[in-house]
Amino acid sequence: MNVRNCKKCGKLFNYISGLPICQGCREKNEEVFQTVKKYIRENPRADIREVSAECEVETAQIQQWIREERLEFTEDSPIKLPCEKCGVMIRAGKYCEKCKGAMAKNLSSVIEKPKVVVTSAPKKQTDHSSKMRFLDKR
Repeated sequence: MNVRNCKKCGKLFNYISGLPICQGCREKNEEVFQTVKKYIRENPRADIREVSAECEVETAQIQQWIREERLEFTEDSPIKLPCEKCGVMIRAGKYCEKCKGAMAKNLSSVIEKPKVVVTSAPKKQTDHSSKMRFLDKR
């Protein structure tokens, strides 16, 4: 059993995977997420500081949800984050489409494609010495 302290409230809990927070804090976090999501739908032109202030959530948490692609914004929204590779501004995720494509191409070139091995059918032996022989027992 893996027991840890919750990063938010400090209570002990049985850690399985994901964020090291207890179930109670996880539920509160989800409620805050739903509040932020609703606010963004109702105010699509709000910037990240305004969303943070109105929903009482840290900007770092909003940025984390954007990186996780849980939040995505319209083209005209002022909320954007830089691509972690090239720095171009994106609406969701960690990487822009160009960098994602380049990484996928690099990855596929590293993975070796299976080679088809052509084997010919074994030739029938015409050598009589290799045939099975029976001896007559009389």
